[in-house]
Amino acid sequence: LGDRLGFGLGGGDQFGRSGGFGLVCGDLGRHLGLGGDGLGPAARGVVGDLSEGARMPFVYSFGHRHDTPPTQLKEVLGGKGADLAEMTSVLELPVPPGFTISTEACRAYLAAGEWPAGLDDEIADQLERLEATMGRRLGDPGDPLLVSVRSGAKMSMPGMMDTVLNLGLNDESVEGLAKQTGDERFAYDSYRRFIAMFGRVVLGVDGARFDELFDADGITQFRSLHD
Repeated sequence: LGDRLGFGLGGGDQFGRSGGFGLVCGDLGRHLGLGGDGLGPAARGVVGDLSEGARMPFVYSFGHRHDTPPTQLKEVLGGKGADLAEMTSVLELPVPPGFTISTEACRAYLAAGEWPAGLDDEIADQLERLEATMGRRLGDPGDPLLVSVRSGAKMSMPGMMDTVLNLGLNDESVEGLAKQTGDERFAYDSYRRFIAMFGRVVLGVDGARFDELFDADGITQFRSLHD
């Protein structure tokens, strides 16, 4: 997808340029050996640096300069997020741009039972910066920026973390992607995959219901459903 799509927590794209979006949010809890407040020593040290009454940010760009070495912040950023922060802010490697929603956001949600105040604003700010860096807008009908959303935890859990790819595709932007790539089948297959992932991961829809629409002539079936 060229400079349209970035695998924020995976790295790279089909044509060598990318933009990205990273999501690391989960209840690490007791199974990761954290304390009653959900924070380990490194994260609790970060909290200790904040002024009284302040809270940790919910969202960090990959390139954010942390006072604590990123590799020691896996309880806050998750394993993937911490490694991306290390590669970007310390090693200065060419990592696709993106941001991480920290486990602090998840703890705030679990504690209050509702979406944390201020989280939307932080995400919007980071997304605006990402769009400026990439020179594209999420969901743009003519030349859309696509992002990936990947979950993570402190410890590696192969096969257990959910992913949603191609966020930014909709009924209009899929046509723009088809024109930009010159490949209608590829564009609509990408849209189908996004709908299937979002349906399965976010809405709990059986993924097989989407796969049935895509066979040797799947693009025709999907376009018919789309129209």
